[in-house]
Amino acid sequence: MTALLTAADFHPHEALAAQLLAHATEGDDGSHDLAHIHRVFKNAMKIQAGEGGDAEILAAAVLLHDCVAVEKSSPLRSQASRLAAEKASCILAGFGWSEEKIAAVAHAILTHSFSANIPPETLEAKMLQDADRLDAIGMVGVARCFYIAGRMGSGLYHPADPGAEYRPLDDRSYAIDHFPAKLLKLSEGFQTVTGARLAKERHERLTLFLTLFRDEI
Repeated sequence: MTALLTAADFHPHEALAAQLLAHATEGDDGSHDLAHIHRVFKNAMKIQAGEGGDAEILAAAVLLHDCVAVEKSSPLRSQASRLAAEKASCILAGFGWSEEKIAAVAHAILTHSFSANIPPETLEAKMLQDADRLDAIGMVGVARCFYIAGRMGSGLYHPADPGAEYRPLDDRSYAIDHFPAKLLKLSEGFQTVTGARLAKERHERLTLFLTLFRDEI
């Protein structure tokens, strides 16, 4: 059996991860599990290496950005990042973090969410948003899209009009509608130069997948 991720997998922030991993996720959503946290962490470290900023604040924000689980189909979805920011603040206060650093982490978590639609104002918040959105595009983004569609009971595509040429997009009913409704738009809104460069590569993979998928159906 493959070992689960541990704090050692979050180099160079192993000590921080050892404190926060137990709080990082809740629920059983495989698209927002510890593997997702780890991928976002690796994305964030790549971006931070190019952009600078406070690595500890960024790492803490990554580790706790999904500490509250809200299903995509829930009416509370737009509140998920606010709830996570509030919970993260309490967790960090318990570890003796200063109010200033807690506020910086909370802001990053609050603004990372696409659903919340709150602009990030700090570099760390911009890097978290970019790192998280990288995990929504490319091949991992494709896999997560269909995984979430399965959880919601959605179909793969509208059989009569898969490209939504004569109907409104409906990504709650059809997984493939989520591409034009959201995923194909994400690369336009990246906040950092490094994040935008990485997003361009993944966006190209996303569009290639959609082209091949439509060809097969």
